[in-house]
Amino acid sequence: MLNINDVKNAHKRIENVVYNTPMTYAPILSQKSGYDVYLKKENLQITGAFKLRGAFNAIASLVESKKIEGIVAASAGNHAQGVAYSAKHFNINATIIMPDSTPLTKVQGVRDLGATVILNGSNYDEAYAYAKKFAKDRGYDFVHPFEDDTVIAGQGTIALEILEEVDNLDAIIVPVGGGGLISGIAKVAKYINPNIKIIGVASAGASAMKNSYDKKTPIDSLSVRTIADGIAVRDTSPITLNYILDSVDNMTLVEEEEIAYAILFLLEKQKVLVEGAGAVGVAGLLHNKIDLPKDSKIAIVLSGGNIDVTMLSLIIEKGLVKSSRKMKLQVTLIDKPGSLKLFTQLLEEVGANIVQIGYDRTSTDLRFGDANVSVALETKGEEHQDRIRDILIRNEFKFREEY
Repeated sequence: MLNINDVKNAHKRIENVVYNTPMTYAPILSQKSGYDVYLKKENLQITGAFKLRGAFNAIASLVESKKIEGIVAASAGNHAQGVAYSAKHFNINATIIMPDSTPLTKVQGVRDLGATVILNGSNYDEAYAYAKKFAKDRGYDFVHPFEDDTVIAGQGTIALEILEEVDNLDAIIVPVGGGGLISGIAKVAKYINPNIKIIGVASAGASAMKNSYDKKTPIDSLSVRTIADGIAVRDTSPITLNYILDSVDNMTLVEEEEIAYAILFLLEKQKVLVEGAGAVGVAGLLHNKIDLPKDSKIAIVLSGGNIDVTMLSLIIEKGLVKSSRKMKLQVTLIDKPGSLKLFTQLLEEVGANIVQIGYDRTSTDLRFGDANVSVALETKGEEHQDRIRDILIRNEFKFREEY
């Protein structure tokens, strides 16, 4: 395992290239959670995510040790940009293997940094297998996103910055995918302060590391499905699992709607835009997944901000539903003049604003003489939604909610 000097050396390598990102107090989040909360904003890193730290340290270490013919990496996002940026800095050819399904904006972002992009495989694991063979066949060096001590040391520099900035921290909350970030942070933080708590938060849709942590042995998932694509890792790394078992105090999972709500909360209340992976720590805090004494002083790592704009609209939609500010209903009406008018009048009575409506009288699921109205409502919280349900039930409307 790496030691504190490895991380200090990494910090020297990266300090003139990588941002020492802001560490700021979060008053609204603190008030809402009951903790004293600070945010480490790696979403403001040069490439939009913490991955630059590990990639740069790994490539800088290679440059110090030998002549480099070329660099290869497999990634669908943040690691790809970190490797491309670092290779450009050292004037080294970089080839990034990305899955076929990678959004064009991410592909173009890597190309803009000077790397060659090859699309191969239907998911990260297939892209990774191709990248390893590609590197071996050409004699190029492969830079793994997390299963590499120089990468882990680079990520650990975040803990040095956090603990230099804020005194007497009780805990650091860290997103977990492959485990490189939390491995580096935990190793450093525990060395500096053995009493500090390190808590990992993963997506329930990518729970391999959490399951492995609980069983204390590597357990792979059959599949992953999460809006937090930056931590959507299917297979558990034995290397990072060993770090985690050695230094991490607890791990927890958050659901998709909880992640979406956290993204929306940070955007509205903290004026910070993060991707799904960057929001999981805040999601855990907002939904009572973090078990610490009240008034604890904690840091949360916002690991990245590279969110796809097409995904952002979906996430905002889910966040509005989760926060009871949007309500979607399918209501069955008698298909006769005046039925729809009565329905909308009832909504007007309780102050529900219609933002979308559809009328269907032809569905084969309907009985003769019925029609379905699909409606999206702008609402003002749980109590307001209860009033909407109550008035529809009292007027004998049949309805179901859609999520």
